[in-house]
Amino acid sequence: MANQHIQPDDLWPSAQYGFSQVVVSTGTKIIHCAGQTAWDKDMNLVGGDDLEQQTAQALENIKSALAAAGATMKDVVRLDVYVVDYDRDKIPAIGAAMGRYFDPEHLPANTLLGIEALAMPEFLIEITATAVVDA
Repeated sequence: MANQHIQPDDLWPSAQYGFSQVVVSTGTKIIHCAGQTAWDKDMNLVGGDDLEQQTAQALENIKSALAAAGATMKDVVRLDVYVVDYDRDKIPAIGAAMGRYFDPEHLPANTLLGIEALAMPEFLIEITATAVVDA
């Protein structure tokens, strides 16, 4: 199964911000990952106040969750990214971590949302993921 990543001519070029405008999936197994944060498996915070490190840990957790379901990061078709006290200056830190986990040719669709708080006060970011694979 291959996901098709589309950049419509009538929409602005989103790859520079680390996501695809459209992802078309033909697989038969949809994997929904719960929101992942910067906790490791022992519930220790990874990254402290460093947004890039917290983003990387959240993505590492997604990678582990996907592997448990038989998928990889290339199978991710959508992300929802929740950022505490969002401002545009946070994009480079998030983008740097994303760039280590996603191939520029296989970027998922993505929505970034600024929020007031997450479940724990030390969390700076939470990311949900949807992946599609063949059953």
